[in-house]
Order: sequence, then structure tokens, then C-alpha cells
Amino acid sequence: MSRSLLIPSLLLRCLSSPVTSTLLARSPCQPQIPGHKVSSAAYYHHGVFRTESNVWTRHSASVSDCPIDSPSRSTRSASTMAPISSQYVLPNDQPVIMLDAIAAFQALSPREKLYAHYLSRASFFGGLIVLLQTSLESPQIFRLIQRIHLGQSTEELKAAVIKAGLTEEDFQAFLVYGSGVYANMGNYKGFGDSKIIPNLPVESFETLIKASAAYKADTKTMDEIWSSIKEQMYSLTERQKQLGLGAKGVTKYFSDNCTTEDADKINRYLQSKKIEGYMNRAIKTEKDGQVRYEIRHAGVAEKELSEEVFEGATFVVTSGDYSKLLALVNENLGLAKGFASNSNEENMLDNYIKAFELGSLDAHKEGSRYWIKNKGPVIETYIGFIENYRDPLGMRGEFEGFVAMVNKEQSAKFQVLVEKAEDFLPRLPWPREFEKDKFLLPDFTSLDVLYFSGSGIPAGINIPNYDEIRQSEGFKNVNLGNVIASSYKTDSKTTFVSETDHEILKKWRVPSFEVQVGLHELLGHGSGKLLQKTKSGELNYPKDLKNPLTGEEVAKVYEAGETFDSVFTSLGSSYEECRAEAVGLYLSTYKDVTGIFGYNENADDLIYANWLSLCHAALKGVEMFSPGTKEWKQAHSQARFVLLQVMIEAGQGFVDVNEITGEDGKPDLILTIDRTKLESVGKPAIGEFLMKLQVYKSLGDIENAKKMYDELSEVKDTGSHPFGKWREIILARKTPRKIMVQHNTVNKDQNVEVLDYHSSHEGMAKSWVDRLPADEYVRVDAILDELYQKDLPHFSSNA
Repeated sequence: MSRSLLIPSLLLRCLSSPVTSTLLARSPCQPQIPGHKVSSAAYYHHGVFRTESNVWTRHSASVSDCPIDSPSRSTRSASTMAPISSQYVLPNDQPVIMLDAIAAFQALSPREKLYAHYLSRASFFGGLIVLLQTSLESPQIFRLIQRIHLGQSTEELKAAVIKAGLTEEDFQAFLVYGSGVYANMGNYKGFGDSKIIPNLPVESFETLIKASAAYKADTKTMDEIWSSIKEQMYSLTERQKQLGLGAKGVTKYFSDNCTTEDADKINRYLQSKKIEGYMNRAIKTEKDGQVRYEIRHAGVAEKELSEEVFEGATFVVTSGDYSKLLALVNENLGLAKGFASNSNEENMLDNYIKAFELGSLDAHKEGSRYWIKNKGPVIETYIGFIENYRDPLGMRGEFEGFVAMVNKEQSAKFQVLVEKAEDFLPRLPWPREFEKDKFLLPDFTSLDVLYFSGSGIPAGINIPNYDEIRQSEGFKNVNLGNVIASSYKTDSKTTFVSETDHEILKKWRVPSFEVQVGLHELLGHGSGKLLQKTKSGELNYPKDLKNPLTGEEVAKVYEAGETFDSVFTSLGSSYEECRAEAVGLYLSTYKDVTGIFGYNENADDLIYANWLSLCHAALKGVEMFSPGTKEWKQAHSQARFVLLQVMIEAGQGFVDVNEITGEDGKPDLILTIDRTKLESVGKPAIGEFLMKLQVYKSLGDIENAKKMYDELSEVKDTGSHPFGKWREIILARKTPRKIMVQHNTVNKDQNVEVLDYHSSHEGMAKSWVDRLPADEYVRVDAILDELYQKDLPHFSSNA
């Protein structure tokens, strides 16, 4: 019997079992938004986008013009409006690529393959936590889509839905939406944090569900899941368009009733207790006028850790958030430990298991210390609550886990960069006292990713993020080689640049990006010193040190217990990315740096391509600015825009952006860089700005840092460079980011095989069927439903 015929009956038997039926039979209540006025809503219904002031119809398989972000949408003609599909809908021709790592995996020994396999499984189960960290409805959407794909093959499903009266375009839209949810681990984009809605009407989506084998196998549960999310999936109120806190967006890091004032109070409490936010989130409740904040730490063990009154409110610290998913993570980390190659890896995994068992950040830090000591492993991995980009306060980490094989040839180049780092650091434009006392030579490897869980896959990483470890003990840099090669290759005509610059980017974008990633991670994130006072009042800098920006003696520094994240909070992520990008630009102008990577004769082209590529990314990244909330929704995009503004303000015709009429007769933009002025104008401007970035960071001078950064981040609608107005052109000419299909590994009697997939949305669906087959899905489905129900009372109006 073929797999496609076996799965529906197996799934029905598993989901109808007495153990799971009680968990799955509960019907979630339909959430309401207290006091919410429908007049501000935009939603997708009956094939039409509607707002109170106007209606835009849907054209065939794509969505028509609907300027949801425009403040004056009722008075502007549709022909000048950016299509909503450019931001909230993934187009039917959404590109998909296979992240190839087969050759690197096949080179592993049988023992190493088993180690990689169990680490991949641990990363996968942990990655499901991101569904719970993104939006209330994300785990339910995942359950619905996964059940549909488990029920039958895509070919069988397609035949069934066409028989039910839908079109091939409708079916393709469903596949694309599913790929988006899988790739982003939720219905908000991992890069940009804007919502993703299906590119087919709600009635068509419902018809597809009811035509599926999964619906016929378990109608009751499928109806319950669908009724709990169908409004949320399509809703585009101002708040639901993006992630954020309070009225500015949706978040799962704070309960729905938390305001900015609540978040600030929670932050003060955490600081008073020397608690970092990486592994927790906050739930606020009120009863009889008494406010109670629950600080939930992620962990397997469910227990109350402390309770006390702080600033008139009761604070309760608990452990046990995401407990059953973390139990699956630990189960696989324990299995991986049996195939570790040395004691550092064993100790690392022991501490990760302890961290996830107890909700202990200290244990995760200890595991990270062993990870740093594990130099040059064949298989590289890191797992936990890592990056804090999506927390509105920039403190809480999203779950992430990756497994990759070292590319020895490419890694050799990065190792030379490491060895020469101490020669390059003095070239950075800040005084020696603002640099670490000793540069701790890190491990820097180029990796071929086997599996990466989370809301997206980066091109490079510098971790751990813990200040006390990075400053005094060390860190690691990784370049994700197969990600860069797959994602940054220029195929079609590059938007907003001349034909000459397009050819430069086509030839040099990938090589220049590898250089930029190396400098960004190693000497960007790895450089700079935080000036601090210890508990005893000792200073880690000369007492008479002068601020190079003012000429006065340094007065403000980090107090004992303060960290960059706790001081810079929501500004921190973008600010630090900007600093690292600026370091990369600045140092890439040195020929002995590019020579490390083998670029000598063509160094000028590579250097120019690096600066051009960053400016081009900055221009495209204006999409990530939300006019409604006046906020940037992506840290890297904001960082690059700030650098573009610095280059434009440098003047002398070095960098400019102008509006033109495109070859198609529609409004267009052209980005120009005078490459003859890169050294004379561009480099000094970036150098001066970079010194300000570092000095403000070193001193913990959030006031001056924020003033400078906010001014450069402003997206204006008027003036010589009205990027707010131009945002519509950028959206109209947007090219979608590529979605990556990733490998699976299968353990057959201690012999691990790697599975490959087609670069298509069908391939993406098949990869998730293999990643979570029906017999394993039963357990995960019940866990996701249980966690959804637990969150529902606290996050109802996020829906």
C-alpha cells in the first residue's frame, strides 16, 4: 500500500484514540475584542477586501489594489496605490529554493550522522514553540494545514478541490500560504513582522478544507479548528497588520492587556532581580483592583518559583511554559549526547537539557561556555531562546535551533580573518579604550545548514548574545554558506539600479556578501567594549577617560547588573545591527581585507558591490516601515536605512535616490553611487557615524543614541527624499523573498538517510509530511491544542 493511501486511515485511528480525543474535542471560544470598533477594520471576505470607506475587488488569482497602509485611502485612485499583495499576501509565483546540504551530510561518519539527526529533531520540536510566540492563531493554522497535507498527497488533494469547484490558482494559493506558515512558523513574516493572509477568498479556503481527506476523516475537529481561526486568518485591522505591543501590533511576549507602562514596570522588576528576559514572557491579570504579573519561564518542570509585591503589584515567577514541547527537545538532546564526539559537546548538551528542564538561563549560559570551547567541530549546532528581534522591548528570545556541517575550504578563509583581526581592529574609528582589553580569538566557520528552525534562516550568526560571556570569555561566528549561495544570487533584473550596476551585482553580490558577513559578524558584533562599574565600584576603564565626542571626562557608564539589552531595550537590536553593518562597510575598503578572500585584482568591483548592495537593500527595506504606527518592523532594514541616510547626508553627490518613469511607464526609483567618491566621501562619513554608534553603546548613553538614531530612521513624506511617498513605488515593484525547503533525516536501524525535495510548494508540503508523519503528529497536535487553549484567555483580542 502506498504512503498516500495509508496516512488517512492511520491519522483517523490516532486522532480518534481515547487519549487524544479529550484534548482535541474541546471547541475554543470565538475571541472578541472588547470595545473594538469595526469601522477601523480591513478584512478579506467574499473575495473582496473591505474597509468602511471603500471596497476593492479581487482580480483572478491575485489581490487587487488596496492601500491598507495609506492614511487617505478613501480619496486616492486605485491606479496609484500599491497592491496589498505586495505586503500581506504571498503571490502565487512565490519563489522556492531547496537548501542543499546533501554532499556535506554524506561526508559524515555514521556516528556523526546520528548526532546530526537527533540535534535536527531537537531543533525541529523546539521550533514549534515559535508558533506559540508569534500569534494566538498560529498553532491552530499550523494544525489545520498539517492535517490537510497528512491526509493525502498534494496530487490527490488537488484533484479533490478542483472537483469541488475550485481553480488551479486557488489550489496554488493554498500551497503558497502553507509554505509561508511553515517557513515563518506562523502567520507573520519572520523578516518584517507583517501579517500573511491567504491569496484566496475565505469561502474558497473553506471549500478546500471540506474537500480534503483530513476533513472527511475527522470532521468535528477540523470544523473546530477552522471556526477558531477563519476570522483571524483574514483580518487586517490596523493592529493585526504587524507584530507589536498594545495598539501598535500583536505580540505573544506580553498578554493582550499589557500596555507600554506595564512592560516598563515588568522590565524594572526584572532588572531589580537581575533576571534577563530571554526565556520568559509576561501575563497580566487583574482581580478586585489588584494587578498580578506572572513571569513565565520556559521549562519542562511546572512550578512556582517566587511571589512578591513590587511597585504596588504582585509579581509571580513560574516555570513550565511550553513544557511538553521542551520535553521533546530534551528527549532528542539526550539521544544526541550518546553520539557526541568529545566532553565539551557532552557538557554542552547536559547544560542545555538542564536549562530547558528547569527554565534556567544560567544553565543555558553554562552550556554556551562549553559550546565556545568546542573549537572546529565537524557538526556545529546551537539551540535555545536566542534572538530578541521580535520582542517589542528587545529582551525576550525567540526559539531557534540549527544543525550544520563545516565547509573546511571556506572556513579556512574566515580563520585567516580571525588571525588578522587584531591587526584590523585598530583601524576602527574609536579610541583604544573603547575596545575590548583583549580580543578573544573566536571560532569562525562556514557552514552548510542541514536544518534551521525558527521564523527564518539568517546568513550569518555571532553568538552567544550574553554580554558577560561575549565581553570576557568569547563567542563564535558562523557563516551559513549554502544559505548565502541560495538566497543572494541575482537572477532577474535588479530593481532601482542601472543596467551597469545590475551587472555588478549579478557578478559580485554573493562574493561581496560573504566578505560583509565575515566582517559584520567577527569585527562588527565582536568588537567594542561596554564601560562598566562593578558592584564594588571598580571601573573597567581609566578613571580620567574622556568622551571623544565631547572632550569631557566620562561620567555615565553601565551600572552593575545592567546590560546592553536592558539599557537599550527596543532600540538595541537595530542599533547593534547598524553598528555591525557599518563596521563591515568601513573595513571592506581595505584591500588586504578583501585579499583574504582571494579578491585582489577585482577588489574595487567587490568593494563597490558591497556598498551598492547595502544601499539597495536599504531602499527595498523601506517596505518594512509601517506608516500607521510610524515604526520599523525589521531591525536589519531599519539599520540599513539609517546607513543610507548617512551616505545621502554626506553630500557631494556620493549617494542619491531619485524618482523616474520606468520602462513600463509607471513610477520608478533609481539609486546611484559615485564610486569615485567612496574613499573620499563615503568612508569618512561612515567612520564618523560609526564612532558615535560605538561611543554611545560603550557608555550606555541611550538618550543621545536614541535621539541620533530616531532622526536618521525617520521616513519622511516630503523633502528631497520622500521615502514615505516612495514606499508605494517600492511595494509595487517588490520581489518576494525566497522560501527555503529543508532536508529531513530518517534513522533506519542506526543508519541515517537524508531526504531531498523538489524546489516547489509541493516539495515544501512533502518535507513537512516527512518531518512530522501521522504517528508522531498525534502527540504534537494534542500539545499544540493544549497550549493554544491555555493561552486563549490571555491573548483573545490578538486574534
